[in-house]
Amino acid sequence: MNHSNTETETLTLWQQILEDWIAHGQDWTKPGFRAVAVYRFGVWRMGIQSKLLRAPLSVLYRMLFRKVRNTYGIELPYTAKVGRRVVIEHQSAIVIHGHCEIGDDCIIRQGVTLGNRYLEKPLEAPKLGRRVNVGAGAKIFGAVTIGDGASIGANAVVLQDVPAGATAVGIPAKVIKTTTAALSEPGLNGASQTVEAM
Repeated sequence: MNHSNTETETLTLWQQILEDWIAHGQDWTKPGFRAVAVYRFGVWRMGIQSKLLRAPLSVLYRMLFRKVRNTYGIELPYTAKVGRRVVIEHQSAIVIHGHCEIGDDCIIRQGVTLGNRYLEKPLEAPKLGRRVNVGAGAKIFGAVTIGDGASIGANAVVLQDVPAGATAVGIPAKVIKTTTAALSEPGLNGASQTVEAM
């Protein structure tokens, strides 16, 4: 899963933001795009070696982070590892753990939490593969891995690994279907229809 982060690092900040803008339907007013853009800026400014030069950018980042969190309800800290073209489809009550990993081309909807499960293990967080489709209100807790092309149904509570190409629904979530089709999909169209139909 780290491969997507390596690829992201080879792009400039503006190339990453342009990709994200296109992935969000070329609409700069979308809260999801703004949240991801602020995240990209937060990661980028940490690459500036001089603490003196970085300081004003860090102040700006913190202001923008709080603005996005408080206005749109999207909490996406720069310490998370987010791949390319990740789409936050809507806004409100979206919380992403600072140690979470999200692969390329994932889609996340409103009310989603990607967080830790145990207070005594605060650094454990979910790892999402590529093209993971997370339905509205879904919660994924702890050191679980969601495989490439998996779909998480609306309001599901995921406490264990979900295989690649699988669909998981329910509380606690159970795998109801596994398909190889999702693994070869270039985009999210098929997986998106699966989750929203549930």
